[in-house]
Amino acid sequence: MLQPSEVEWTDPECPVARAVDLVGDKWTLLIIRDSLDGKRRFSEFERSLGVAKNILSDRLRLLVERGVLTRIPNERGTRSEYELTDAGRDLFTLILSLRQWGERNAFTQGEEHSVLIDPVSGQPVPELRPTSEGGQEVGPEQTLLVKVGQPLPHNAT
Repeated sequence: MLQPSEVEWTDPECPVARAVDLVGDKWTLLIIRDSLDGKRRFSEFERSLGVAKNILSDRLRLLVERGVLTRIPNERGTRSEYELTDAGRDLFTLILSLRQWGERNAFTQGEEHSVLIDPVSGQPVPELRPTSEGGQEVGPEQTLLVKVGQPLPHNAT
């Protein structure tokens, strides 16, 4: 579980709102994307993102404080590298989902973009789709939000 430091929750009972409060900033998500791609050093993030040093430093600090990254000093103790924690690696599905949404909705037909592939098969990673226990695709119409304090429907377990 993440250990957020003094986060003021937008909506304390909503998992989506809490996740956005922790990692919903543009630079934060791009740092996580780059971390998943193997980047570990401040200079690598800076070169990849083209972000101002003060913003990058702030986001890295927050990601460490919130338990998404861990800071590891190098052998000489002069600089640090950043490594994803288990909670950080758990964001892979979110980043993949954003990538696939972007592939479908942020590019025109035939416009080139980067592709995430399975290195064993050489094929693009399959599209994520939520499914029910029975394997049927689940969309918003097949879900029900039960808020804190509301009773569960009789057929829910």
